Formats: sequence, C-alpha cells, structure tokens
Amino acid sequence: MLYKQHYFMETHFESNPLIDKLPKHLKQFIKAQDYEDYTPINQAVWRYVMRKNVDYLSKVAHESYLEGLTKTGLEIDSIPNMYGMNRILKEIGWAAVAVDGFIPPSAFMEFQAYNVLVIASDIRQLEHIEYTPAPDIIHEGAGHAPIIANPEYAEYLRRFGEIGCKAISSARDYELYEAIRLLSILKEAEDTPEEEIKKAEDQVDYLQNNMGELSEMSKIRNLHWWTVEYGLIGTVENPKIYGAGLLSSIGESAWCMTDNVKKIPYEISAADQSFDITKPQPQLYVTPDFSHLSLVLEQFANKMALRTGGLSGIKKLISSKALGTIELSTGLQISGVFTNVIENEGNPVYVQTTGKTALAYREKELVGHGTEYHAEGFGSPIGKLKGINLAIEDMSPRDLQAYDIYEGKQITLEFEGNIKISGEIVTGTRNLQGKILLIKFKNCTVTQGDTVLFRPEWGIYDMAVGKEIISGFSGPADVTSFDMITHVPSSKTIKQKKTPEREELENLYKNVRNIRENKPSETTLKEAFGAVTSNHPNDWLLCIEIAELTHKTNDNEFTDKIINYLESLKIRRPEVAHLISNGLDLIFDKISA
Repeated sequence: MLYKQHYFMETHFESNPLIDKLPKHLKQFIKAQDYEDYTPINQAVWRYVMRKNVDYLSKVAHESYLEGLTKTGLEIDSIPNMYGMNRILKEIGWAAVAVDGFIPPSAFMEFQAYNVLVIASDIRQLEHIEYTPAPDIIHEGAGHAPIIANPEYAEYLRRFGEIGCKAISSARDYELYEAIRLLSILKEAEDTPEEEIKKAEDQVDYLQNNMGELSEMSKIRNLHWWTVEYGLIGTVENPKIYGAGLLSSIGESAWCMTDNVKKIPYEISAADQSFDITKPQPQLYVTPDFSHLSLVLEQFANKMALRTGGLSGIKKLISSKALGTIELSTGLQISGVFTNVIENEGNPVYVQTTGKTALAYREKELVGHGTEYHAEGFGSPIGKLKGINLAIEDMSPRDLQAYDIYEGKQITLEFEGNIKISGEIVTGTRNLQGKILLIKFKNCTVTQGDTVLFRPEWGIYDMAVGKEIISGFSGPADVTSFDMITHVPSSKTIKQKKTPEREELENLYKNVRNIRENKPSETTLKEAFGAVTSNHPNDWLLCIEIAELTHKTNDNEFTDKIINYLESLKIRRPEVAHLISNGLDLIFDKISA
C-alpha cells in the first residue's frame, strides 16, 4: 500500500500559529469542521474518488502531487480531519481553515497571502461524485493541499494571494460572486426544482455576459482559474496536471487529456479569457514550469493600479464603489470610499472620499487620523504648486520658509488645475525620514474656480502632501482602521435531508466499512448486499465496496453474483455505468491504492 490508512479522530483543537495571526475580518469566514457530520456515504465517496485519483493521477499529474499527498497527511480511506492536516501543514509553513462554500474572491486570496489554505468542509453528494460546481473538501483538500508541498508552487500561491487581494473589483463582481455561490449551492443540493436551477443559471449567464470592461479582480480571477484551479504544466503535446479543479475531478482530469480540450501556452492573455464555472473547460493553459507562473503574475501586477497609481488608479477605485486605498509619493495612504477626482491635463489634481476615511503610513494608521476623526470623508489636492517646479514634499526647511509654508502663517497655495487653499497653517506631520505627509490648516477655504470644496466652518482642514498617486488598491491600508466584520452571505449551504431510507442506507455503508476495518458489524456482507439491492436499487457504490471485500477473501461465487448485479445496473442506469466500471477496475487491476 502506498499510504497509511487511519482516521485523524482527535477531538481537541489542533491550531496553527498562522491561523492565530489572521486578522479578524478573515476569521469571520472560518467555521468549525464538524467531523461527526460526515456520514458513512460521505466517507465512501471520498475513498472512491481518492482511490480512483491516485490510480489515474499517478500517470498524468505533476510529480509533486503524489509526494504532496503523503507530506500533507491526506488519507485514501478517510476524509481528512482539519486539525490533523494543520499539524502536518505547519511543517511546510502552511495552515488550513474550514469555510462554508464559496467566499468572496478577495478574502480567498488574502487567506493565501497569509499561507492559509481555505477548505470548503462539505463534501459532494454521491450523485455528483465526478464533478460539483460547489467547492468541497475533495476539491480543496485533495486538489489544492498536495501541490503546496512543492515550495516553488507554494510561494506562487502566497504571492498570488498577496497581489490578488489588492486587485480592484467592479460593483458587478460581487453580484457575480453571490450569483455563482447561489447556483453552486442549488446544483449541489438534492431535489432542487429544475426551474430554480434554470433561474440561477440564467442570472449567472446574464452577469457573465454583461460584466462590461473586466475589472482587475475579474482578470486576476481568470489567471487564478487557468493556473491554480485548471492549470496544466509541461508541454502542449505532453502536459501534466497541477490545477486543483482537475486533480479533484475524476471526470474532467481524464477529459482534459483528450484532444477535445484545446491546450494553449500560458501567457498574460489568459487574464482576458473568462470561464464558466458550471461547465467543463473547452480550453486549458499549459505553463512550462512553476517559475513561469510567477513571471506572468508579475507582468499582470505591473499593469495593476497597485503599481501604476495615477488617474486610472483612482478612477478604478471610484467605479468600484468599495473601500480602497491610494498611496501618495510621500508614502501617505488614504483609505475610504473614493467618490470624486478632479483632473487636469490627464493628471489627478484633487481626490475626495465620502464617509469614514483613515490616513496611514506604511500600513499603520496615523495617530489622530482614524475613521472617527475623518468620519465625513476626506479631500485633498494632489500634485505640484502652480508655477513652482519644486513639489512641497521635496522642499528643504529653507525652501518651505521661502514660500511661507510654516506654522502660524496665513497663506494661499495655488495648485495646478486651479485648486486654491487659503488658511492659517497650524502644524505639519512628518514621516520618519522627515518628509512632510500632512499640513493642518484652520480658517481654511478650498476652491476650484467657483466651486467650494471646503469651508472654514467645517473645522480643521488636513491637506495631504504628495506630488502623485503611486498606488491604488482594494481594501484599507491598515485593516484595523475599519470594521470589516460584515460578511453575511446571501445563501447558505443546503444540507442533505434525513429520511428513514437514507438512514438505513447510511447504516449499511457504516457496517461494510466496519467489516473492512475489522470492527464489530451488525450485518454480514451477504445481508448488506441483500438489503441494498432490495431496498436501494439505485445505489451502486456500496455494491462495489462489498465486491472489493469478497474478492479479497476469494469468495468468487459471491463476487460473481455482485458483478452480475452491477452489470444489470449499468444497463438500467447508463449514466453511472462508467463509474461502476471504474470502481471494478480498481478492484481487479490490483492497483497500488
């Protein structure tokens, strides 16, 4: 046998320092993994998929996959316990947390930036054993976890999270996330009326086709999809699998290796290739090696507002209608919901936030400049003074004195773009290097032409100092500045119904499992086979489990009887015929799992 087969059944919580260090706004997504909620059928589904995957993927997956299975403590026979996984992941510098289905893309990526793997702890139904649109523990645990044991890939994943969580979304992105989350839940739930699924599909379809210009978040999600989820590695002629979506789908991992799926060399143009989460992929991208992934990521990051700043960066933040940050050339960071920018000759000359705003330097809130002080918003000129080549931030103490920019002076500063500030300077705030970040005025009026931007009766005016916007990104500079505990998903994962028939079937699975593990059982294999064929004629997986055990004990007559029954079931249920055949192949080919 390739792997040890045992349960991680510790009941105490085995945490991991990486989880303890997570900010509160990420901890809100974490839920407990209730291991006792996994049923015997759930365990059988995990075992079937893992046995099949290890058999098939040993031939077509990147070599890191099989090595990673052992390194990350994943078992063939049992759904992994998150606590056990955390203890083992700690050794490779990672952690894992359980969540409920899809979480917002920015949060998902931010977890990665902290070296934390997000694992949807539910597991797909037997009816969706080959593929589920909903994230589940097979996809996350058996797909993502093994590959992160490769240090080069793990660093790509962390770096992707670090850059990805700064990508600016559009207002439509969150709508699409909610629509996809709802569709995945409805598709995975049993007995969802067809018209409900159709309605949810139509909504996803409509949003996907009416996104307008793709946001940074949409584009980086595309890159994530075509690498982390559905990536191939090697050559176009002979690729290997490393994407978690493929590693966890026994259907698509085989399908993707056929000529039906177009293989394209991976490059930055993949950012513009959107995907449909509900269908098999018509094309996949092949990276020559893991280092090429990081190269493309850096190429993409170079185009993001995170690195370009400027007028386009502030415009992206305004259109996102969400909390974001700009960083000025002095290092001053302004975080809030940006609502307006005044431009002059292609440059921003005044920026404005509405509502709670915080100022920071190097991701740390400036004392006295939190959201309570700037509760009504913040506006400031950006750029140089009119007719003066020297920006305020570059002025020496002597220069500042020459231009009357010092405490107690009544002054009028005229910026490019016709922005005027008139008031009495109270004081300035400097950074550790001595650069001025802010200048505080009293009795201050700010105008652009006839438009009044700030009046003396509004109180003290804080003017940001910075000749240009060097960066713009999603979220706050200092995560403690804002209350970000706001996540209320519009939909919750639907649990399977409990019926007497279901409970009887679960009990049969449990007893067969007990027999395999040499534990006391309430029924014999013959009784279990009789009960499942009489009372649960649509079930196929338990018969395969029974056949595996009878084959091991050389009970050929009984094994033949089960095989004959399964052959008739294949005719009666052609949609599962290949699953039955695959299960029997695992037994009779004597594969190493």
